[in-house]
Parts: sequence; structure tokens; C-alpha cells
Amino acid sequence: MVSKKSNMSKRYTAEFKRDAVALALSSDKTVTEVARDLGVSPEGLRGWVKQAETDRGEGPAGGFDRCGE
Repeated sequence: MVSKKSNMSKRYTAEFKRDAVALALSSDKTVTEVARDLGVSPEGLRGWVKQAETDRGEGPAGGFDRCGE
């Protein structure tokens, strides 16, 4: 079953994920509603949003403490 999950996570292109995150952040809908509209899991979309925020330096405070040491 683990390999099936890995295959499913590769199903979406970076462009699709980027667009889904942009829609989730700009929409008046909840992440769950946006995910349902797009046909993806709410947990997956939340993960993409969290990763996008981290990539932009908006992640949890202290996330990169050791990088500067």
C-alpha cells in the first residue's frame, strides 16, 4: 500500500499544485471546499499550502534556525 500512496502523490504536476494553492489562498471558500471542487484530498491541499508558505519563508517560526548557524 505504501507504493500506491507514492504513486498517487506524483499524479499532480507542480503547475496544478501551484494553481490549487493560489486558488485556496485567494478564494472565499474553505480549503476543504476548494479541494472538493478540484477533486483532491483536503489533507493534500493543506500540505501543498503549508509547503508553499514555507517555501516563501512564511512557515513556522524557527523552521530554519540551524541553517544560519
